Amino acid sequence: MEGTVERWEWAYEGYEPGEERLREALCTLGNGYFATRGAAPETDAGGPHYPGTYAAGCYNRLVSTVGESEPRDVENEDMVNLPNWLPLRFRILDGALDGALGGPPGGGPGNGPSGSPADTPAGTPASGSADGSAPPWWTPDGDGLLEYRQRLDLRHGVLTRTLRLQDAAGRRLRVEQHRLVHMGQPHLAALRTVLTAENWTGTLEVESALDGGVANEGVERYRALNGRHLTGHSTGSTEPDTVWVRCRTTDSEIGVALAARTRLESGEAVSARTDPGGPRPARRLTVAVRPRRPVTVVKTVSLHTSHDIAVSDPLHAALEDIDYAPGFPDLLDTHRAAWDELWRHAELQVPGEAGRILRVHLFHVLQTLSPHITDLDVGVPARGLHGEAYRGHVFWDELFVLPYLNVHFPEVSRSLLAYRHRRLPEAVRAAQDSGYEGAMFPWQSGSDGREETQTLHLNPRSGRWLPDHSRLQHHVGSAIAYNIWQYWQASGDIDFMHTRGAETLLRIAQFWGSAARYDADLGRHRILGVVGPDEYHEAYPDGERPGLDDNAYTNVTAAWVLARALETLRTVPEPLCEELCRKLALDAETLERWDDVSRRLRVPFHAGVISQFDGYGELAELDWEGYRRRYGDIRRLDRILEAEGDTVNRYQASKQADALMLGYLFQPAELAALFERLGHTLDDELWRRTVDYYLHRTSHGSTLSSLVHGWVLARVRRPDAWRYVQEALVSDIADIQGGTTAEGIHLGAMAGTLDLVQRGLTGLETRGGALRLAPAPLPELSQFSFTMRYRHHWGVGVRMRSDGMRVSLPGSAEEPVRLVLPDRTVTIEPGESAWLDLADR
Repeated sequence: MEGTVERWEWAYEGYEPGEERLREALCTLGNGYFATRGAAPETDAGGPHYPGTYAAGCYNRLVSTVGESEPRDVENEDMVNLPNWLPLRFRILDGALDGALGGPPGGGPGNGPSGSPADTPAGTPASGSADGSAPPWWTPDGDGLLEYRQRLDLRHGVLTRTLRLQDAAGRRLRVEQHRLVHMGQPHLAALRTVLTAENWTGTLEVESALDGGVANEGVERYRALNGRHLTGHSTGSTEPDTVWVRCRTTDSEIGVALAARTRLESGEAVSARTDPGGPRPARRLTVAVRPRRPVTVVKTVSLHTSHDIAVSDPLHAALEDIDYAPGFPDLLDTHRAAWDELWRHAELQVPGEAGRILRVHLFHVLQTLSPHITDLDVGVPARGLHGEAYRGHVFWDELFVLPYLNVHFPEVSRSLLAYRHRRLPEAVRAAQDSGYEGAMFPWQSGSDGREETQTLHLNPRSGRWLPDHSRLQHHVGSAIAYNIWQYWQASGDIDFMHTRGAETLLRIAQFWGSAARYDADLGRHRILGVVGPDEYHEAYPDGERPGLDDNAYTNVTAAWVLARALETLRTVPEPLCEELCRKLALDAETLERWDDVSRRLRVPFHAGVISQFDGYGELAELDWEGYRRRYGDIRRLDRILEAEGDTVNRYQASKQADALMLGYLFQPAELAALFERLGHTLDDELWRRTVDYYLHRTSHGSTLSSLVHGWVLARVRRPDAWRYVQEALVSDIADIQGGTTAEGIHLGAMAGTLDLVQRGLTGLETRGGALRLAPAPLPELSQFSFTMRYRHHWGVGVRMRSDGMRVSLPGSAEEPVRLVLPDRTVTIEPGESAWLDLADR
């Protein structure tokens, strides 16, 4: 059954094994430091279930052998699946149905131990079957499940599971669980389980464990590769109720430790025992149950790694956390308070179903990139901390994430940009190795900033391993530069911009300046052998080398970077400017070249539209309708064609927005100015033709595609914009990519929908020391409001309506804010608001 949202609740009714992994991803709980998928604690990995716990920035490298006829070694770095802290299972040992509400019949707890729990040997078999063997542990995949419900409280980050089951003897048990990954104390998590017998008296056994024997097995197409990242396991226990597991990653040698305290909060314990051995240390409780008398078991967990600051020994830190951790009610209170604080800074009010889905998206963005990451060396994992797809790598998705964070949590944006700056030396070495100057950032980044993009990828449709040239997407550098500039404009953080920001941006400009090749015949500079955002096209048909020439998006954004680099040097204080020029060996001749390249980089055109790359218009047209009739869903057209022995390189067919990405990054006036600098006139008619041209030649094989198309169409006021916006909204919750969300949410697409409301529909820009607004509301999203931070103004309120918008400033001693609209400028003083009438526009 599809999830439904009621106010702050995301709920699933009934148990559907085929949807379980999707639900696990969408019910993930996290706090920025680590996250755990919403798996059932009674289950292990396999079949419909995949419990996974991931700590931000915890990577490990392994070598695998692939291919049968021609085996080869492939090295991959993965975000590591850490020991599973969830396991908590139960089973009915014995008991009889109650004949009356009064006393229990024979065989109840009155015939056995009672009162305080008595420790018994770990190997003691449980009673409850005729042959003396223990009854099976309950799982949702067995018989007797009467009710099953999951409810995710988005306001407070609590996952509740409610279920009722009945065994073969007719005994019914109600189970309610509340789970949290603490937003205030980022190393803690907790699971409270309440078990209530409905119609019987007897005994239950509950086992709470830590499973250290896990591997990375969450993505089917990776399963042929080595996924055993953890080694050196040791386990143990501390009195009276805590077990622990310690291990390390095989190559990066990151120490990992988890400790779990399990206590009976209510109910009568018959016995308790601990089995600290093996990779799965466990605590077992045998409890007496009576009808309608709840038994409550609370499991509190701490997770630490050797990457933590101010920690010398992860195990010592985990055990100390457990010693001082309060009970579940207090943990819940402080966890809720931390979430309340986050929501105050990220308030977004959108009516209707769109607003409810946007709240789900914001919830997952906050869980992945909370303020806790400011103490960590981490980037933006493209699939969140929700699964193992893309190996947890950092791509260009921050381009869709940071613009939202800049005006809500700028300290988080700064931390994410610092991740890139720390890897600047590696990017410089990569450029040198390829014959360039400056910094060539990798398409996929992990722990140390080297290129993590695989050289082979598997087409699951054909079963073939194929060359992968996506590392030629050098436009990732422009995305980093764009984010640096946007962060500075929004935050006014001069200290960052004049130091790490300027150095990173200038190094990227250096790369583009050296990558451009002057073509005397064309009188233009060219950038050759790259791959654009489209990703389908990696080479020319029958070409001898990978890559494409003069990708329009790459060239225009490179020109923008060069222009911004020159502007930065003009604005940085002279002593810092001289220091940067010495450090980067920038002389007057180099800067003159940058200026020339920024004005004469080639932008190809054909058929009255911007060409995606040189020669795009000469490719064959695809029989789109024919392929839709044959295959239905053709989002992954590249895989379909390769399985047929063909290649998408032959056709005018794109995976996602490429040239149209320019309309996503830049408002019309700025984009027109960019083209004017490059010697071209980009008027509304040329842009509309370009939008229409590529709209009919895109398969939307990425969740980012519908987002960008919805944004661009909304900006040109097209009535079909809403269709793409809707698709962007439901892309993960409906899993429109056919199973990909189960492997991890698409963080860029989720954050991008938030930014579509915040910037796309308002035309909001933080540029030139002013808030610029050019509203283009959709009829379906014409009323909404949000609060934001602009420079030192906290709690700037923006309320949008179809006929106008109100902007209000909180009272403060800060300077007034200029609002620049296409037809006028308004200044607002702190403590005041302004109504901007749009009815006549």
